[in-house]
Formats: sequence, structure tokens, C-alpha cells
Amino acid sequence: MKLRHQDAYLGTPEREEGYFVRPPWRSLYSARFETLLVAITADDGTTGWGEALAPVAPEVPAAVVERLLAPVLIGEDPTRVRPLWDRLTGLMRERGHLTGHQADALAAVDIALWDLTGRLTGRSVAELLGGAFTTTVPVYVSGLPRPTDAERADLARAWAAKGATMVKLHLGHGVEEDLATHDAVAASGLRVAVDAHWVYDVPQAARLARGLAERGALFLEAPLAPEDVEGHRELARRAELPIAVGETLRNRYEFAHWLGRRALGLAQPDVGRTGITELVAVAELAAAHHVRVAPHHSTGLGVALAAGIQVSAALANLAFFEYQPTTYEAAGAVLRAPLPGDATGFPVPTGPGLGVEVDADAVASLATST
Repeated sequence: MKLRHQDAYLGTPEREEGYFVRPPWRSLYSARFETLLVAITADDGTTGWGEALAPVAPEVPAAVVERLLAPVLIGEDPTRVRPLWDRLTGLMRERGHLTGHQADALAAVDIALWDLTGRLTGRSVAELLGGAFTTTVPVYVSGLPRPTDAERADLARAWAAKGATMVKLHLGHGVEEDLATHDAVAASGLRVAVDAHWVYDVPQAARLARGLAERGALFLEAPLAPEDVEGHRELARRAELPIAVGETLRNRYEFAHWLGRRALGLAQPDVGRTGITELVAVAELAAAHHVRVAPHHSTGLGVALAAGIQVSAALANLAFFEYQPTTYEAAGAVLRAPLPGDATGFPVPTGPGLGVEVDADAVASLATST
């Protein structure tokens, strides 16, 4: 499904179509909101919905769902979510079974199973997970998509006036430049975190972490190359603020390695890449290492957003959730009614399932658009 919105994720791109790179970041981004939605229907007609974080080429995990996962689910009891998860994750066991597009596909199916189970039993996902620790999930505003520090500071003040208390900047433009942007935005009164988008080496990241810690920043996210576990370990040892990592990690085994090496100080799993079952397992691992969890959320639409809120509410070691303003505006396009929430927090939907109603007609229309 590809959705046109007045702004793309992290701001309007220079091009209007296709995929592009935003230097100095190296990853592909889309000029649209792209996602994979999965619907699972029980014999009685009840349907559960899931969504993968698939901002680029959602057709790939869609093929995994259609060819590999869906046939295995036919005739199964959908309320046996964890046994089904165990079976599905083993299907491609020696072939990247818990990573990449396979993991994205698994996540969407897992979320759909939890939603369906909640609808069949009349309980919210948070209730199915043992109960919510909060009725409102705390959030930070993610991104100030403006080209200059003065404009970012103006936008930060506008968010503060709306009740926001925290903001994360998407930077990585150089240590001194990042610190200057932090200072300009922090003058608004908001507490500031920095996402460096994997661009620095250890010495540069250590300088940035030191400057941010001196300024009382919330955390430093994704400072080094995503595969550099030992570099993050060295940085986390030297830094005096949390080093946040997790959006690239898909499963408990990857997180166990990072946590065991003490290579992160704030865990950021994304439910659209882990699924609900695996995110809860990751959170328990993090708790065992005395690390808090701040679930990642970027381009996922209404289903992924609802799943993130439900599972966040059920975590004892929740720090806060990521609030993407532009994504939030687009998220309601697949729902009959938008999720309530703003820069002050997300009320937890009371159910059943994810607590949202998907607009199947809107989904069908968007899914056939090009």
C-alpha cells in the first residue's frame, strides 16, 4: 500500500516519486508512506489486522506472507498466538528466518494474530499481555523537519506551547553542528535527544555524547554504523547519557547480544519489525539488564501505531514512545476513526484487540493506487 501525503516522513523530499537518499544518511527513503497490511479472518468472519514497518518495497515482505506464512495458518486456531509464532519463525530457520524482510512479514502476521485473538475474546492486546501499567503512554516528538536551526527552534517552541516536553532531532551533520542545533532547540524548554542516523565513528560520537551529556540531553540514538556492536559498547562505556539502539534489530537473540555486551543503554524495538510476541521478549531481556525500553515508531500507519501503543502500555520498563507528527497525520487514512493522542501522550485504546477499526474500503482503494 502506498499513500500520498502532503509531507513525506521527515519532511517533503526534493523529488516527488520513487526512492531517494537523504545525505549524510545512507538509507533509502520513499516520497510516499508505504506499508504492508495483513488481514487474518477466522471462520466466524472476525478479522484481525497487522502491519509491518516496510517503508521501502513492501511488496517483498508481502510475498513472504503470501507464499510462506499464510498457507501454514489455514485451519489453525488463531488464539494460539505463541505456538503459531514458534512454528512460523522456524519455517526458514537457516535462511535468515528472524531478520530482514522475513522478520517484517512475521511481525505483520503476529500483530494480526494478537488483534484477532483480542477480538475473539473481547479483550485488548494490553489485557492479553497481562494488563497495562498506564492508561496513557508518554511520548516525545520525533523530528523538527525544518532546514535551519532558527526554524527548528520556532517549531520547538510551537510544540512546547502544545504541551510537548521532549523532542528528538534527526541530525548527523557534524559534531559541532549537531550541538549547535541542540542548543537552539533546547532554548524552547524542551528536553532534547539526538538521532545521529549511524553516521559517526567512535571518536566523533564520543565527542558528541560528551557535549550532549553536559547539556542534559535525553539520549543519543544510532551514533555508529548499525553493525558495529563493539564500537557501540565502547561508546556506551564512555558516554554519560544513554546510547539508544534498536530499530535495526528484529529479535531477542540480536538484542541479547547487544544487551549482554552492554552496547546500548536504551532499547528501541519497533513492533512493526519484531511483532508483539518478540517485542515483549525483548523488553523482558532489557529489564533483566536494567535497561529501559523506548519503542521506535517511524512510518507505520494506524495498525502499527495501535500495536505500539498497546504493547508499550504493557511494559513495566517503558521509558516513552516515539510520536511522529507527520506519520500520525497519515496513520488515520486506514482507520475508521483516528487514534486519539498528541505530543502529550497516547491514551491506550481499550479494545478489543488493537482497539482500532480498520477501514477496509480505504485500504482497498489505497492498495490499488500507484
